[in-house]
Amino acid sequence: MYGGDEVSAIVIDLGSHTCKAGYAGEDAPKAVFPSVVGSIDEMEIDDADNSDKNSESALDSKSKGKRKFYVGSQDLGFRRDHMEVLSPLKDGVVVDWDMVENIWDHALRKCLLIDPKEHPMLFAEPCSNSQQQREKTAEIMFEKYQVPALFLAKNAVLTSFAQGRATSLVVDFGGGSTTVAPVHDGYVLQKAVSTSPIGGEFLSDCLLKSLEQKGVSIKPRYAFKRKEVRPGEFQIVDLDFPNTTESYKLYSQRVIVSDIKECVSRAPDTSYDDTSYSNIPMTSYELPDGQTIEIGADRFKIPDILFNPSLIRTIPGMESFSEMALSARGLPQMVIESISKSDADIRRELYSSILLSGGTASMQQLKERIEKDLLEESPQAARVKVLASGNATERRFSVWIGGSILASLGSFQQMWFSKSE
Repeated sequence: MYGGDEVSAIVIDLGSHTCKAGYAGEDAPKAVFPSVVGSIDEMEIDDADNSDKNSESALDSKSKGKRKFYVGSQDLGFRRDHMEVLSPLKDGVVVDWDMVENIWDHALRKCLLIDPKEHPMLFAEPCSNSQQQREKTAEIMFEKYQVPALFLAKNAVLTSFAQGRATSLVVDFGGGSTTVAPVHDGYVLQKAVSTSPIGGEFLSDCLLKSLEQKGVSIKPRYAFKRKEVRPGEFQIVDLDFPNTTESYKLYSQRVIVSDIKECVSRAPDTSYDDTSYSNIPMTSYELPDGQTIEIGADRFKIPDILFNPSLIRTIPGMESFSEMALSARGLPQMVIESISKSDADIRRELYSSILLSGGTASMQQLKERIEKDLLEESPQAARVKVLASGNATERRFSVWIGGSILASLGSFQQMWFSKSE
């Protein structure tokens, strides 16, 4: 047992879109970077001249041959030949531990600049995490990093704590999926959790396809350079890099498109249909290469996919997801289904404290729309109340903030488990 406050714990939340890391007791994470990794197979480029041998990336000699990893928005923002952008997670669960170790390394050693031997670690884990995943996390933490103590907490529970509640229904809009999980007295009711594969990244992809269909080509930042002709006036010079991988191009486009999505989109008040939104005023957005695009109905249509997944079929280029459109459920259905699977005596309390968390939760009008839909569909006796912190940062990082609150509580200090246990 160590002495409480002298050493602050580290809180890490590795999501499917971004990894958040920082010190417990602070109100926002210090390090926030994409949880994708740039990877170059060393085999391919040994014959090419390999000038960046000296960069300190971890080299892993596995059967796959050596891979060189680049982590963090800085390293990913720099275009390299043959660099693939890969994600270590699939459906929120880790599939590639090498990459995850590199992400943790980057968070602890490069961003927070700490020695993991000196700090207890609190990890946020998805509700779908298996026992095997937890054991692997503990094994790496205790054996490779030799942390003094560790605790794994569920995403939904941490969001609930961040809002100061022990019982609530947490709707988590992640990058890779949307999860609805009831929390009661600090525990997730596993049997009532419902998930949908439609997350923030999926919405960005829909927007990208939709824009491409209208003839807007989104040039990634590396594909052009700006030349100043007169002060304040730029000429765009296209650059051509034949060796750029498809996945890196997509990654760079997604960065731009997700910014468009965050700027212009808002949840429509009523269910989207083409006729009522056809003459909606356009909103303009300036792309990095200087062209200005006008976005009209899409700013309502894309967010409405959350409520009405069958809209996916109306987006050209998304045909491969049409069976997903049929199987995925809208948000209100997921919430109601999740509550009806919970114990009868807490349903009322769940209806009156529905919490929103995750990046997409900051979308304008989303809270009002969910509240309205639920009022229409829920049983009469229920008092529906959707709570979302007014602050976008707090909504986006609510899982991390909950972890930060939890790890800094005096009463929590006896909950840590050490290697010997």
